[in-house]
Amino acid sequence: MAIDLKETVRPADGTAVLDLFDERPRLLALGEPTHREETLLDLRNDLFRYLVEQEGYRTIALESDCLKGLLVDEYVTSGAGDLDEVVREGISHEWGDLAGNRELVRWMRAYNTDRPASEQVGFAGFDGPLEITAAASPRQALTALHGYLATHVDADLLPCTRDTLDDLLGADDRWTEPAAMTDPARSFGRSPEATRLRLLADDLAELLDEQEPYLLAATSRPAWDRATLSARTATGLLRYHHWMADTTSARLPRLLGVRDRMMAHNLLALARRGPTLVYAHNSHLQREKSAMRMGGDPLEWWSAGALAHARLGREYAFVATALGTIRHQGVDIPPADTLEGLLYALPEDPCVVDARRLSSILGDTRPAQRVSPWFGYAPFDPAHLSDSDGLVFVRDLRDTSAG
Repeated sequence: MAIDLKETVRPADGTAVLDLFDERPRLLALGEPTHREETLLDLRNDLFRYLVEQEGYRTIALESDCLKGLLVDEYVTSGAGDLDEVVREGISHEWGDLAGNRELVRWMRAYNTDRPASEQVGFAGFDGPLEITAAASPRQALTALHGYLATHVDADLLPCTRDTLDDLLGADDRWTEPAAMTDPARSFGRSPEATRLRLLADDLAELLDEQEPYLLAATSRPAWDRATLSARTATGLLRYHHWMADTTSARLPRLLGVRDRMMAHNLLALARRGPTLVYAHNSHLQREKSAMRMGGDPLEWWSAGALAHARLGREYAFVATALGTIRHQGVDIPPADTLEGLLYALPEDPCVVDARRLSSILGDTRPAQRVSPWFGYAPFDPAHLSDSDGLVFVRDLRDTSAG
């Protein structure tokens, strides 16, 4: 496939990424096709520093637990806590041990030191407190929401007391039962207690909205933002647990959809605060419908990026990352007839690709879909070129597992 890519490719830096857009996006989403690779985290960190120093971005949002992320944000804005402990406890999915994440948090704290709050950068997790295999108890989110309301509004307006919540929640291990992911009967999500908690959580969230003018004046915008995060998380977790107990074929697609809806609503809340760099797996950020196989069954759902784009339009931008080799995982040089193979032949590394221009050059001719020999890497689907704003291509990922 002889194609001249010169017009579509530039050496990778922040300027090349921003030049893909006529206007600065409010949410700039940078995807990755695999996790735990330091080379990709270094590129992300370089881009974020550029966006902060040159373009006025003030927040980075990672595919990490939104409640745990509050610990990291507190550290980078106030210096409270110990760096190593904050990164370990505040970044979920066991990604707190990655050097690139530690360096990101360290740099953010150094940048914020001696700066007024209006000029500081902030950290956010935008995933729910869950994994594909398990979900947290809704206790933390529900009690935080109830506590905020109980402190500031008339007690007669509350739908329940804190004691009622505690009785219904019970022990946390009833919510975190590991076997529930493969056995719906082990889930607590459709018990009478969980069903009542869903109604109470909805009532608490509605009361929060009804009292917004008063609460903003009586507390502060950051306090209100935390309360709304608690409300979104409590209702989302209870919905997720509800579908964990489902026994129909809708169970897994709904779990995937509920998770990404929670992500999307967290992103939309961040977008209202200002320009944000978002970093997560490509499948969570793409505009097209996402797909995967689980247990041999094909599953489809609308990603957080697709949902955010539906609300924000051009203010949402998506730049995917594509890779050449991950030799330490058995992923060798890509076939020449794949998109990754075309890009692997270029001298620029890493590079930024204008995805829509490349799609126009290719016309009806599409490169072959690359097939990965390793389950942990998802090659870029060339059918999604026209729905992506750009690609960052990295030829070879270095093996950093030995330190």
